[in-house]
Amino acid sequence: MKNKIIYIIAILLISAYTMNAQDEVSFKTICKKQVYVGEQFQVSYELNGDGKDFRSPNFNNFEVIGGPFSSTSSSVQIINGSVSRTNTQTYSFHLRAIKEGSFTIPQASITVGRNRVTSDPAEINVIPSASGSGAGGASYGSSNSNNSSSQSAVAAKEVFLEAVPSKKEVYLGEQIVLTYRLFFTLPISQLSVSQSPNYSGFWTKDITNNNGSLQQSSIIRDGQQYNVATIQEIVLFPQKTGSLIIDPLDITCVAQIRQQRARSQGYDPFEDFFGDVLGTSYTNVKKDIKSQPITIEVKPLPLANKPSDFKGAVGQYTFTSKIDKTELNVNEAFTLTLTVSGKGNIELLELPKPVFPPDFEVYDPKITSSVKDNALGISGSKKAEYIVIPRASGDFALESMKFSYFNPILEKYETIESDTYQIQVAKGDANSGSTAIYTQGQSDIKYLGSDIRHINTDSNKLSITGLSFFMSPMYIFLLLLMLLIFIVGLFMFKRMHKINKNEVLVRNKQATKVAKKRLTNAYNHLKINNQNGFYEEFSQALWGYISDKLNIVRSQLSMDTVREMMKSKNVSDDIINEFVELLNNCEYARFAPGDPSKKMDELYQKGIELITKAEKLLR
Repeated sequence: MKNKIIYIIAILLISAYTMNAQDEVSFKTICKKQVYVGEQFQVSYELNGDGKDFRSPNFNNFEVIGGPFSSTSSSVQIINGSVSRTNTQTYSFHLRAIKEGSFTIPQASITVGRNRVTSDPAEINVIPSASGSGAGGASYGSSNSNNSSSQSAVAAKEVFLEAVPSKKEVYLGEQIVLTYRLFFTLPISQLSVSQSPNYSGFWTKDITNNNGSLQQSSIIRDGQQYNVATIQEIVLFPQKTGSLIIDPLDITCVAQIRQQRARSQGYDPFEDFFGDVLGTSYTNVKKDIKSQPITIEVKPLPLANKPSDFKGAVGQYTFTSKIDKTELNVNEAFTLTLTVSGKGNIELLELPKPVFPPDFEVYDPKITSSVKDNALGISGSKKAEYIVIPRASGDFALESMKFSYFNPILEKYETIESDTYQIQVAKGDANSGSTAIYTQGQSDIKYLGSDIRHINTDSNKLSITGLSFFMSPMYIFLLLLMLLIFIVGLFMFKRMHKINKNEVLVRNKQATKVAKKRLTNAYNHLKINNQNGFYEEFSQALWGYISDKLNIVRSQLSMDTVREMMKSKNVSDDIINEFVELLNNCEYARFAPGDPSKKMDELYQKGIELITKAEKLLR
C-alpha cells in the first residue's frame, strides 16, 4: 500500500511539471544569418516540449537537399526531491543557396497539446562566393551532363577533388609530386577515373600505392570535418621551361544522400533509440568531379658556373667508384663499378664514362637501376659495371671521373670527383697465353687454354665425318611410313565424312548413347524421389530410342508405328509386346496406387533390360 501511494505521488508531480512546462513552450528557428552562393547550410526548428503534426515552411529561394531530419532528446532530473523533465524535439533541413539576395524563410508550425505553435521567420543574406565556385575554392566544379539535376543534390562543398603540387615554381628537370585528394562528407562508392590529364611538357611516373583500396583520414577544413582519400600520386619532371598548365583530373563517383521518412506521432522511446537506423534511407546520386587546373612555372637552369661535364642531372646525389683489384696479370680481368645515388630522375641519369689506357680491352658496361618511390618523390641509385682486361704489362693510372648536377635546394651546381686508381699489371705465365671471353657480367668470363695450338703428332685413325641423313635407308623408311600414315588417315576421313552425311545412320548409332544419357537423368530423379522428373526423362529415353533407332519422325510416333517398324526389323512379338507394354506403363504408372519409389525402380530396371535386348536385334 505504501509503494502505491509513492507511485501515485510521483505521477502527480511529473504531470504537474509537464502541465507547467507546456505553458512555457518555445519553438525556435536556428540557422546562419549569412551564407555564400552555392554553400550548403542547415536550418533547424527546436521545440522544448512534446509536439506533433510538424508543418515545414516553403523554401522557395533555396534548394532542399534533404529533410526534415527529426530527433528527440529527453531528460529527467530529481534535485532535492523536485522532479523536472525536459523534452526537446528538433526538425532539421539541409539547404543550398542558389542565388544572391536577402530572403525570408517563412514560419514553421507544430501542434503542442491543443495549441498550434509557430516559429519566428528567419532572415538570410546570400552573398556571392569569394572564389565563384560555391565551395570556397576547393572544387573546380562538376561537368555538365544529362543528370545535372540529380547531381545538384550533392553540393560542391560535400564532395570535391583537389590537386596539390609539392611545388608550383621549379627548375627545369626538378621533380614535383602532384597529389590528387578527394574530400567528402557523404558516403561514396564506385570511384573511377573518367579522364586523366596528358601532362604535356612533363616526364611522368605514377607512384600511386593504394593496393586497390583508398586509405582514408579525417581533417577539419573551414570548420567542416571531411574524410580525405588520396586518389593518385604522380611524379612530374618538367622537360621545358615556361608556364606549363596541367589539365584537371576528371573522376566519377556515386554519393549517398540521406533521406529521412516521416516519424510517427507522439513519443516512442524505441523510435527515438533506433531512429538513425530505421528512419533513414539513402539515395544514390552519380557525381562527376574535376580538380582545378594547375599552373607550374618552370625556370631554366642558370648558365653561370655551369660545369662543362654537366649532363642535365637535377636533384641531390652522391657519386662513388669501386675497383675489385689493382694488382693482376696480363689478360686477367678486373671490374670497375660506378654508382650514383640520390633523389631525382634516376632512370634518365647519364653516368660519367671512364677513360682507360689504350692497352686495356673494355667491354660494354652492365647498367642496373634501383628506384624507390613514395610520397616524397623518386630516389634510388644507378650503377655501371665495366669489365676490363689489360693486354700489356706495366703500371697504369685510372684518372678520376667527375659527376656534376644542379641542386635546386641550394640553387647551384655541384661536382663530385671519384678516386684515382693505380693498377699494376704483371706479365704472368708466358706459356699460358690465356685469353678471356666476355659474355655478360664478370661471373661469365671464361678462359681458354692456349691461343696457339700445336700440330697433333699422335697417330690417330681417320674416319669419315659429316655423312648426310638425306637419301639414307632410314630417311627412305621414314618417308614411306609417313606416306602410309597419310593414306590411312585420308581413307578414315572419307569414311567418317560419308557416315556423317547419312543422317539415318548417324541417328541410329547415337540412339543408344542418347538413351543412356536420358536413363542416367531418370535415375538421378529416382534417387531423390522426384516422380515428375523421372517419368519425363524415362519416357523421353524410350520414345527417343525408338525414334532414332527405327528412323521414325517424332511427329509420327505411335504404338502402331512402333509395332510395324519393329516387325519389319524381324523383332520377335514377345519383345515388341514388352516394349509397347512398357510405354503404356510409363504413361499410367505415375497415377497408379502403391509405392511410388517401387514403381519407378521396376520401370527403370525393365527399361534397361528391353533397350539391351532391342540393341542386339536392331543393329
